[in-house]
Amino acid sequence: MLELNFSGFKLEAGTDEAGRGCLSGPVVASAVILPPNFHHELLNDSKQLSEKKRKELRPYIEEHSLAYAVTFIDNNEVDKLNVLQASITAMHRSIDKLQIKPEFIIVDGNKFKPYKDIPYKTIVKGDAKYMSIAAASILAKTYRDEYMEKIHNEFPNYLWKKNKGYPTKKHREAIREFGITKYHRKTFRLLPEQLSLNF
Repeated sequence: MLELNFSGFKLEAGTDEAGRGCLSGPVVASAVILPPNFHHELLNDSKQLSEKKRKELRPYIEEHSLAYAVTFIDNNEVDKLNVLQASITAMHRSIDKLQIKPEFIIVDGNKFKPYKDIPYKTIVKGDAKYMSIAAASILAKTYRDEYMEKIHNEFPNYLWKKNKGYPTKKHREAIREFGITKYHRKTFRLLPEQLSLNF
């Protein structure tokens, strides 16, 4: 069972991101503040849920949360910032956009930078422990997946509809065959042989 609250503060925001390990597309983060009576039996870490269940949960979370926000950081900005900074920046921007100022922030993972003067706690595997982080992970993932499906139509060879930009065998084969697109992250090791030396 996921817990509703970590800090004891009523306005606690959970935040999480999606797309960190991808070769293409944006990093997407979300921040969510849930009401004290929030409940949905399906709510869990987005990685544990089927796409169908995530899609079912998204409108429920949006309708029943006290506040939520989603932020995209495109591949060019990811290259500029590096992926960890891009994730933290996306989370900060999502918290910025919340209609209600949180009193406490809980963050999935173990890396974060202070946001203004609001106390926070990083929680490893937080999306499998706390509802607001799980809700944020679902919003980040569904918004990102939707975007990857859209740009798939522009570059169908890379199968983003299926792999969502993650480094699958097919995705790497397409990079090898067709090169990279404007959506690829240029600072990422896109192909394993980028590391090998030609003696």
